[in-house]
Amino acid sequence: MIPAPTATAQDATSHRPLPFRKAPRRLPRTVLVGLLLATATAILGVVALQTGTIAFSFSEVLGAAFGFSDDPKAAMVVHRIRLPRTLTAIGVGLALGAAGATFQSISRNALGSPDIIGFTTGAASGAVAQIMLFNAGPAATALAAIIGGLATAAAVYLLSVRGGVSGGYRLILVGIGIGALLGAVNTLLLVKGNEDLAAQAQMWLSGSLAARSWDHAVPVMIAVLLLLPILLGQGRSLALLEMGDDVARALGVRVEASRLISMTSAVGLTAVATAAVGPIAFVALAAPQLAARLTRSVQVPLATGALMGAALMVACDLFTQRLPLSVHVPIGLMTGLVGGCYLLWLVARSRSI
Repeated sequence: MIPAPTATAQDATSHRPLPFRKAPRRLPRTVLVGLLLATATAILGVVALQTGTIAFSFSEVLGAAFGFSDDPKAAMVVHRIRLPRTLTAIGVGLALGAAGATFQSISRNALGSPDIIGFTTGAASGAVAQIMLFNAGPAATALAAIIGGLATAAAVYLLSVRGGVSGGYRLILVGIGIGALLGAVNTLLLVKGNEDLAAQAQMWLSGSLAARSWDHAVPVMIAVLLLLPILLGQGRSLALLEMGDDVARALGVRVEASRLISMTSAVGLTAVATAAVGPIAFVALAAPQLAARLTRSVQVPLATGALMGAALMVACDLFTQRLPLSVHVPIGLMTGLVGGCYLLWLVARSRSI
């Protein structure tokens, strides 16, 4: 009987499968887009700090911003004038971008932004009434804008609730109606009031970052630090709510409570942003849509929408400062121009509108 051949060590190693090599992990597209937007905002912010009547180098700007500059002129200009303006623009952009993403998710409509629904108009109404009727200072005007925005949001919410449920097209229609009514009230106050106060109110309504100080930058940043994490915590619930209330409720979401928490936080961000710089058009509308197109994610673009809003605000402010012939355009008009062009492009290329 012939014995079976035994396998040699060389045969065993020759038939041994190759070791499995793990493919290098790639960053998720949403994280990558967020990092790119944050980097772009930082770069634009540094360029904005260098832009002005007095030009400073990169090292002078960083030294003045962090408080170790030897040049008193650079320290005064950058730290007292340009840095508060840039931080206000970033904070307002973060607030409006996150608020726009929230309302578009709640209403399940790309047009469901605070300036379309009427919350921005409500904040403007509080400020205009404060200026025209009481002629108060900037602090009282900002407080009146916050109160006006919150009161408008409460009215829109109460009028849109049916059977204990809000949201959808009814929220948009009620908001548009109240916004139109408040817009007429604002016009009436401007026409019938004192001409000097009307000019002051009209300048505030145009939205501007000029003469922004730490009194404007600090409240906006505090509001972002407090309210943005609340919205991020509601991100999963908002994504499930887009699938319908019944599906979200079956998956354990407290539908109306989650919707109310998200709306309150978004309205707070919108009101504080409007109080700081006046009404800013189209940032809350365009930023979440641009972020969603870049990330290609089904999740609600809260973080990326906020970062996109910050990048848009700083970019528009930088562009207004670098216009030829020293033409000074309020940033509210510039964002309206950019956002209007984007909306027309979106409608032109969409087949469902």
